[in-house]
Amino acid sequence: MPTVIVEKRDHLLLIWLNRPDKRNAFNIEMLEDLGRAYERLERDEELRAGVLYAVGDNFTAGLDLVDVAPRLVGGVMEWPDDARDPWRNDGRPWTKPVVAAAQGWCLTLGIELLLAADIRIAAEDTRFAQLEVQRGIYPFGGATTRLPREAGWGNAMRWLLTGDEFGAAEALRIGLVAETVTPGAQLDRAVELAERIARGAAPLGVRATLTAAQRAIREGDSAAEDRFVGDVAALFATKDGAEGVQSFVERRAAHFVGA
Repeated sequence: MPTVIVEKRDHLLLIWLNRPDKRNAFNIEMLEDLGRAYERLERDEELRAGVLYAVGDNFTAGLDLVDVAPRLVGGVMEWPDDARDPWRNDGRPWTKPVVAAAQGWCLTLGIELLLAADIRIAAEDTRFAQLEVQRGIYPFGGATTRLPREAGWGNAMRWLLTGDEFGAAEALRIGLVAETVTPGAQLDRAVELAERIARGAAPLGVRATLTAAQRAIREGDSAAEDRFVGDVAALFATKDGAEGVQSFVERRAAHFVGA
């Protein structure tokens, strides 16, 4: 049985975590399979957005330490050539947005998967905890860099330094998730948002938006600001740029082709 299921649906790639009997805890195979799914999302030019979800009652219980700990102790966490780090800590550019939907338990690396996604949805009964400090380690998938930025220092440290459990309402309050929905509706809502991106937004505009935001985070606001006018001028020169202007003039929906 595959640990990660992928389904191409028009311009979307649905990515399903699939170890429900282990509460979707990540072993080495699952880590690499998820990396392959993210690489496919980036490489397939027909795909415009991804949706990350989990089979079963829980998003993920985090790492399967029995399987993964020996590799971590050795200080090695390399990815196969056909995969990339789905926690987006490899310094490589990411051009396709990911909408993530969580339910049940969302622990440790699961929170960091959400933080690495672009839009995050959670069922109202989702339970979160960044437990690493209770296991003698610390969050190494991006929570220490992303959660303070998203939630503010005090909110982030409240949960990172204690490992305490918190609910979806708190996740919404601190900005870990963008929306909470009735349990069972999280996947439909994530797909709805991803489809709005894939069908209604210009792919080159989406890519430029992600690139500009990532540049500001990695290089500072001024590095992004220096590119604003030039980037927009380049977009206006594309077929989609012309279509965007024409659709505005004609007061109709635009039909973007990604060129």
